[in-house]
Amino acid sequence: MEWLLDPAAWVGLLTLIVLEIVLGIDNLVFIAILVDKLPPKERDHARIVGLGLALLMRLVLLTVMSWLIRLTAPLLVLGGFQFSGRDLILIAGGFFLLFKGTFELHDRIEGRTLHATGSRLHASFWVIVTQIVILDAVFSIDSVITAVGMVDHLPIMMAAVIIAMGVMLVASKPLTAFVNAHQTVVILCLGFLLTIGFSLVAEGFQFAVPKGYLYAAIIFSVLIETLNQWARRNQQRAEQRRPMRERTAEAVLLMLGRRPLAGPEPEVDADVPEPIEAFGVEERNMVSGVLTLSDRSVHSVMTPRTEVSWINLETPADELRAQLIREPHSFFPVCRGTLDEVVGVGRAKELLLDLIEYGQIRETRLREPIIVHETIDILPLMETLKRAHGLLVLVADEFGSIVGVVTPIDIFEAIAGEFPDEDEVPDIIAQGDGRWRVDGAADLHHLEQVLHTDGLVDDDEEYSTLAGYLLERFGRLPEVGDQCELTHDWGGFRFTVAAMEGRRIAAVQIDRL
Repeated sequence: MEWLLDPAAWVGLLTLIVLEIVLGIDNLVFIAILVDKLPPKERDHARIVGLGLALLMRLVLLTVMSWLIRLTAPLLVLGGFQFSGRDLILIAGGFFLLFKGTFELHDRIEGRTLHATGSRLHASFWVIVTQIVILDAVFSIDSVITAVGMVDHLPIMMAAVIIAMGVMLVASKPLTAFVNAHQTVVILCLGFLLTIGFSLVAEGFQFAVPKGYLYAAIIFSVLIETLNQWARRNQQRAEQRRPMRERTAEAVLLMLGRRPLAGPEPEVDADVPEPIEAFGVEERNMVSGVLTLSDRSVHSVMTPRTEVSWINLETPADELRAQLIREPHSFFPVCRGTLDEVVGVGRAKELLLDLIEYGQIRETRLREPIIVHETIDILPLMETLKRAHGLLVLVADEFGSIVGVVTPIDIFEAIAGEFPDEDEVPDIIAQGDGRWRVDGAADLHHLEQVLHTDGLVDDDEEYSTLAGYLLERFGRLPEVGDQCELTHDWGGFRFTVAAMEGRRIAAVQIDRL
């Protein structure tokens, strides 16, 4: 029993236990298929009885195999080699492990799986137990040869087999689930199987491979795989900490075929047919608009203060009538002197009727204004618009000043794209050959969809328009002709200030690099 004091023996015992457990997973799969033919109340009993008898079979095979490898008398002379019975057994066993490992690796990499098939009629209890014993005897050949190749002491082999069988009996279901969820562990153990098979063949040809080398390689590989599993678990935890809505949105967009960055078209094999896209560009943009709507700020959808059409009660009636006839809007904020002094919201035809009949706008006809704060999220804003029954909603900042207005059509445009009025010019005009002329007030989300790119929208910044993006990049008020670039690995875009209106960037020329 001097092996009890040998550290290499304990390392071999631990390694052999792990290998025996992993190599026994296939046995558990087939045993599960067999016991599934029994009534549910007899399945666990058959599994325990079958594996118990199979354990005795393995111990007998180990004893016979450990005796056979002691046959060292020469039996065959071939060239310069003399082969004993032990050598022939080691060579045969080594080639068997190489074949077994290669075959299993091929099936794992090819993704083949085992499925239960056949009749659902319940079989006899002892018929199933007998099949389990025979099946385990067949499938235990690789584990028995592995045990002989790993260690030199029969007690270590038997202890490893007994412990592994006990673990399989107690934790067969969670063990199978773990291995199925971590296929890299199975592939690693199959790699060990190939290594052991090679060492057996080499030893059969009188090239001794020290067991310490095998143990060192296996332990090093196990440590690397442990770090790999640890890193993967940390990555999954970090992924789970992201909002479910964000992960769902990305998954749906990938399913729709949208790339995060619009690089050059990938090379397509002429022999492979192009995939059929179920969604067109406009459809994908609409889905993207819906999924990203809740992440947008009210500034990205509202009409800014500088573009709001409003009615000033202090303006002469003739000018107000001309304004109402000229403007295409259905509702107007009605104010006194300044947009911040809101009196109410009026319908255009009712305001025009008052001016014709009474020569002035009656405040009693106005509707109560609905004012929200600029920090409101889009989803609560949509609920407010629903309760407004078609009225526009005013947006105010922390000082009470009106900074813009929002209508239901603004939300719709955030989803489906721009719908310019008859007197309006689209914010984004495609000029062909990778060129666009864009209004400085163009929404960045919409611009990203048109350019099929990413990197314009920054949730940490307060700007939501192209002008705000360029002001952040320049760090100053630019002049006509100033340029900046958004670069990616495949190229990018060049932004050139094309027109200024006072202190506002009126137009930008965009060129694909």
